Amino acid sequence: MQDSKSPLSDRLSAPAGAGSSFGELRLDGVSRSFGSAVALAGLTMTVRRGEFVTLLGHSGCGKTTALNCVAGLLPLTSGTVWLDDRRIDVLRPEERGFGMVFQNYALFPHMTVRRNTGFGLAMRRLPRDEIRRRVGEVLDLVKLSAHADKLPGQLSGGQQQRVAIARAIVVQPPLVLMDEPLSNLDASLRLEMRTELKRIHRELGRSTIYVTHDQDEALSLSDRIVMLQDGRVQQIATPEDIYARPATIDVARFMGYRNLFELDVASVDGDWANVAGKGIALRGLRRGEIGRRAVVAIRPNDLVLDGGSEGGIVGRVEIVEYCGREYIVDLITDAGTMLQARSAQRVAPGDVLRCHASADRVLIYPVASGAA
Repeated sequence: MQDSKSPLSDRLSAPAGAGSSFGELRLDGVSRSFGSAVALAGLTMTVRRGEFVTLLGHSGCGKTTALNCVAGLLPLTSGTVWLDDRRIDVLRPEERGFGMVFQNYALFPHMTVRRNTGFGLAMRRLPRDEIRRRVGEVLDLVKLSAHADKLPGQLSGGQQQRVAIARAIVVQPPLVLMDEPLSNLDASLRLEMRTELKRIHRELGRSTIYVTHDQDEALSLSDRIVMLQDGRVQQIATPEDIYARPATIDVARFMGYRNLFELDVASVDGDWANVAGKGIALRGLRRGEIGRRAVVAIRPNDLVLDGGSEGGIVGRVEIVEYCGREYIVDLITDAGTMLQARSAQRVAPGDVLRCHASADRVLIYPVASGAA
């Protein structure tokens, strides 16, 4: 019997059977097709013990397909899934023992919070005292002890989602799978639950694969992000690298680099390049092998209206939108390129301005990596 005075995280993470403790989950060339349509193509990735990995991308990019392949809800077209040295893609979902948190919560409306949370333990026929102890510990962890005897219909959306999380982790799974668990919540609750998920993951130390289309969620929660598009991996990196150094123009576009345009390459100096066009002269970080033309990517926040006399970009103000502490400014260059910048100072349509961006905030991609 475990020491009731041991730390909560130690007691909740205690092994419950084969596979509860593991070093890594490994996907090797996992693919899934539906007829002639390829939903997931050759996904290879590793999730280490205690790591929070997010599958990120637009709807239809293959992220939920990948999660369902790991869970065993979809058979693989090709590839393998391993938990350390044990191949698990040949196992039924219940044999894998993973915890799953669904988008729609999937709670039993006629059961109390306590019974919903302990349902998986009851199905495993654990002793009542053991179920009561573990359910109590998990409800403490998700801050729902005071609501243990309520029905789901008496709870807020955020509280219902916490019940779904409690039910997933109470069975002590080796891995927790979350499929867009916050998408049904309003904006304020999403922010609150994001903080709670971060806290629960830190206290429990349980490996998690999380699916979302929300870049802010991914950046906030993840140790690493797997960026998917059209069923293929675009980049696997830390949130910092995904945000500041997107590998392709498609990842840059998804991560908020709204200013995308082609320019002539004037010179290349190692990892840096100088590019130019009518009314534009910029220096930036090269992301791949470039030729005579390249695609430039700049975030609106990094384009500063400074009125300098040389270099940068000259444009005429078309539209100004006030957004509280700053203005969103749409500019058009003499060559007809539309750009967006942000300014702390009020400007007016028709003003001709010069703006600059720090060289380390300007990314330069090969034209072939994406359309401008």
